[in-house]
Amino acid sequence: MARTELEVRRVGPGETAAVAATLARAFEHDRVMRWLTPGDGRLERGFALYLERLWLVHDSCFSTDDGLAAACWLPPDRWRLSAGQRVRLLPRLATVMGRDLPRFATGVRAIEGRHPREPHWYLPVVGVEPSAQGGGRGSALLRHVLARCDADRTPAYLEATSERSRALYLRHGFEVTEELRLPGGGPPLWPMWREPH
Repeated sequence: MARTELEVRRVGPGETAAVAATLARAFEHDRVMRWLTPGDGRLERGFALYLERLWLVHDSCFSTDDGLAAACWLPPDRWRLSAGQRVRLLPRLATVMGRDLPRFATGVRAIEGRHPREPHWYLPVVGVEPSAQGGGRGSALLRHVLARCDADRTPAYLEATSERSRALYLRHGFEVTEELRLPGGGPPLWPMWREPH
C-alpha cells in the first residue's frame, strides 16, 4: 500500500554512502547506467564520487524521509564542469571506471552535447529502491524542486533512461525533445524539457 504523506528532506554530506547505495540499487538494471558503468560495484562508487565532488556542493540533493529514494538537482548554469573540475575528478573517476573510462567519457560527451544552454534546473539523477517503486516517492522528489521552478519561472531538464522513467516525467510536465542513442550501438535515452507551469 502506498504511503499518502511523503516528506522530502535535504541530503547532507554525512549521507553520501547511504544515498549512493540507494541510487545504485535503483539503477542496477538500468540499461543506460549499466552501459556507462559496467561491472560490479561501479555504480555505487560512481554515485558516491559524484555526490561528494559534484552534487552535494550545490545543496540541492533530496531524499524521502524513509531514505528509500533520492534526487540530485543542479541549479541553473551549474551542470557544466569547468576544466579544473574535470582535472580534479579524473583520477578518482579513473579508479572507479578502470579500463572502461574511455567508454564512459564517450557516453557522457554524447549526452552533454545535447544539453540545452538556456538556464534551467538539471536533474542528473533520481532513483527509488526497487522494492519501493510505484509508491509515489519519485513523484514527491520531482514535485519538491518543480514547485520552485514554477515559482521562479525556470525550466527544468533531464534525461530519461528508461520507458518507465520517461512516462513518470511526462506526467510531471516534461516533454521529450529527441531520442538519443549512446555511441557504438548503445541503448537509447530521452532528453526531456519542462517549461515552468
